[in-house]
Amino acid sequence: MTAVARQRVIGMLGGMSWESSAQYYRLANELVRERLGGLHSARCVLASLDFAEVERLQVAGEWAQAGDLLAEAARGLEAAGAELLLICTNTMHKVADQVQAAVGIPLLHLADATADAVTAAGLDTVGLLGTAFTMEQDFYRDRLAGHGLRVLVPPADDRAEVHRVIYDELCLGVVREESREVYRGVVRRLVEAGAQGVVLGCTEIELLVGAADSPVPVFPTTRLHVEAAVTASLAGQPAG
Repeated sequence: MTAVARQRVIGMLGGMSWESSAQYYRLANELVRERLGGLHSARCVLASLDFAEVERLQVAGEWAQAGDLLAEAARGLEAAGAELLLICTNTMHKVADQVQAAVGIPLLHLADATADAVTAAGLDTVGLLGTAFTMEQDFYRDRLAGHGLRVLVPPADDRAEVHRVIYDELCLGVVREESREVYRGVVRRLVEAGAQGVVLGCTEIELLVGAADSPVPVFPTTRLHVEAAVTASLAGQPAG
């Protein structure tokens, strides 16, 4: 059997925002090329949602309706041949169970892939950066805690600024040095509070900061999610 035949098709639920979904596509193809060599690229299908519609439902607290949108798109990915599924956004993992229930293919949970990397690094306490939904609600923090991790979040003023930069700048493709400095300050305060590492728990954050911006290890959730997906795809084993 050839390497191409061993690849399972990755279904990507993207567009939330497309700025980070573009990174998912790029990383998947780069990783497959690195692992298989030559002209190999990732076998994947992408459903790109209109983020304005999703964001409106987030703000309104209409999570079940937002979940319906993602579930419908997930069924379309499965019908298009996807054999494993990624939700290409941290925040919308709030409806991960609803999406998984809509399809018969395994959903590879972003928080699980992240927690695996944190524990492999020997850490047990991490700071979490993300949207206000991700930092303040329990769906994501509890998933990390389920892996034995202690999760710290920034204080209210810092959370508000982290959230603002994501939606007003990064989702629009705007990367500002002033905002990078703001994030560096938030990271420093998390470290002072006891964080041994920092989870970049929003797929857009990696457009702004990385390892060089933190005195402790950072965990880039987009890259970790894609790495786990490519590993599952090439292994030909269930991701769930």
